[in-house]
Amino acid sequence: MPSYPKSLPLAALAAAVLITSGCTADPDVSPAERAPGAGGPALAAVDTLTVKGRAPKTGYEREKFGRAWIDVDGNGCGTRDDILKRDLTDVRFKEGRCKVASGVLADDPYTGDRVDFVRGRSKVDIDHLVALSDAWQKGAQQWDAEKRRRFANDPLNLLAVEASANRRKSDGDAATWLPPNKGYRCTYVAAQVAVKKKYGVWVTRSERDAMKKVLGGCPDQKLP
Repeated sequence: MPSYPKSLPLAALAAAVLITSGCTADPDVSPAERAPGAGGPALAAVDTLTVKGRAPKTGYEREKFGRAWIDVDGNGCGTRDDILKRDLTDVRFKEGRCKVASGVLADDPYTGDRVDFVRGRSKVDIDHLVALSDAWQKGAQQWDAEKRRRFANDPLNLLAVEASANRRKSDGDAATWLPPNKGYRCTYVAAQVAVKKKYGVWVTRSERDAMKKVLGGCPDQKLP
């Protein structure tokens, strides 16, 4: 199991997973989608997002984003296990090199706590930084099935986190929920900006203002 420095930004960690697993880029993803922010300032990027009202949640189902945790990158492992391997330390496998049996979330991004992962009784969730239902109400209902599938399985939008904090977040955006761990908020909001910029997900006015408030306290924060 390769060891990745915890200080790497989300996109760098995602790239490391792809390199070490022998994955290749999805040919259906445009160059703009592969490099959404090119490491530019997150605060400036907020102003590139479209601002619109939230659409109704009518018609939303998890299945509209494809079957959960499929093997989209062709490495033989489901997306959930790929993210667990990326974000946990002391990883042990149930069989082969795919199914993560146990590991440690040494510094949970949302709470700052250490969280042990044991398959079948996990206290670790894989969170969509931009929730699927939030995206549905801000443009995704107009996408085709393939783009929704990519969105749901994109490592840029996925993070292993403490389960109860994730469930308190639910489908909140930056205007309604931020991580209790204040030291992670700049990284968290920058990642949301990067995801929304990459896929063309819009923001509400209150969400944009909340993003700018957080990132105004860390103007040098880069997009992942």
